[in-house]
Amino acid sequence: MRGNPFEEIEEMLDRVSKQVEEGMTSGGLQVPGSVPVNVVDTGEEYLVTADLPGYETDDIELTLSEGTLHLDAEREDDHAHEGDRYLRRERTRLSVSRRIRLPEPVEEESITAGHENGVLTVRLPKVGGDSESKAIDIE
Repeated sequence: MRGNPFEEIEEMLDRVSKQVEEGMTSGGLQVPGSVPVNVVDTGEEYLVTADLPGYETDDIELTLSEGTLHLDAEREDDHAHEGDRYLRRERTRLSVSRRIRLPEPVEEESITAGHENGVLTVRLPKVGGDSESKAIDIE
């Protein structure tokens, strides 16, 4: 008797499915070029924390537009030396971004942001707000 010709494919799909499930439950599933974030509703405000290791404050741009927080960061590796013989060079430029839709309007003039030790923290107090774009300064 011949075995199931699709057995290998079914086993592979089972393995992939298991990896996806494990990644989703452990929080380890990450889209390349995306920033891992936590968004907490404290009742009075939304608290967003984002991991941005290796980025300086000036590398990060935050804006709020139509109820969506836009986080964009870009850095360049400028440590190249003439005469270096790279076998592989993948760290020349890195840019990441994340869009976070807020469920309720926030008080745009009261938004604060800070960046320390590779972690960006954004506080978005709830209440009213309009639909214009607003740039957010990072302290």
